[in-house]
Amino acid sequence: MTDAAQTNEMAQLEKRLITVASGKGGVGKTWLSVSLTHALSHAGRKVAIFDGDLGLANVDIQLGIMPERDLGDVISGAMTFPEIAMPYRDTDGSSFDILPGKSGSGALGSMTLQTLGAMKRNLIRTAAGYDHLVLDLAAGVDPAVTTLSDHSGRILVVMTADPTSLTDAYAFIKLTTMRNADANISIVVNNVTSKKEGEKAFEAIKRACEGFLKISPPLAAIIRNDSKVVDAIRAQVPILTRHPQSNAAADIKALAATFL
Repeated sequence: MTDAAQTNEMAQLEKRLITVASGKGGVGKTWLSVSLTHALSHAGRKVAIFDGDLGLANVDIQLGIMPERDLGDVISGAMTFPEIAMPYRDTDGSSFDILPGKSGSGALGSMTLQTLGAMKRNLIRTAAGYDHLVLDLAAGVDPAVTTLSDHSGRILVVMTADPTSLTDAYAFIKLTTMRNADANISIVVNNVTSKKEGEKAFEAIKRACEGFLKISPPLAAIIRNDSKVVDAIRAQVPILTRHPQSNAAADIKALAATFL
């Protein structure tokens, strides 16, 4: 394969990536990543989720699983991403793969830019085996987050109605667009009491982006506050399995539909 053909192939594979990021922690980013992955699998898509919160991975905890292999094995060179992939099967027969992170390792959180770049290229190649590869990244704007979110796929920025969440989401969007002016960013407003509250929060960040960055990121979804979410997390069961008729489940399905 020529260099040009290889570059084109990688560019096409990048479009299968869905990054879920946030400026601020505690906005429900990992729950949303897991739930979106599950919803896409319900819709018949072949999908995987990468736990990219380097050193503080917790996708496995939300799903109540114990991976035997994880990102540490990939970084050491002992295994590849497809080799650490762990299938998660729902009771209805749908399934998705988990590329587990590694929790409690400071070394992963301080990888060099060269190592991070190589890891991103390997993730892009891994996307060849899926319709979608969801990247659940750490909160904030550290080098791992900015490197792994620098691609031509979709980037979902998760925020709440809290003013500090809005400010931090704006900071993430600003840095991301500085690196890539064509970044495909859209907003998810999570954990709001009503659609109206979510729309108000979205309009606030939209105005900030239009006024200072001269961009207008669209609204991808509003996820309503739902006590069933807490129950599902405590039970370590996806919301679509535990409470498929809940408001939050309906909102997640609506978000997944935008990718179909």
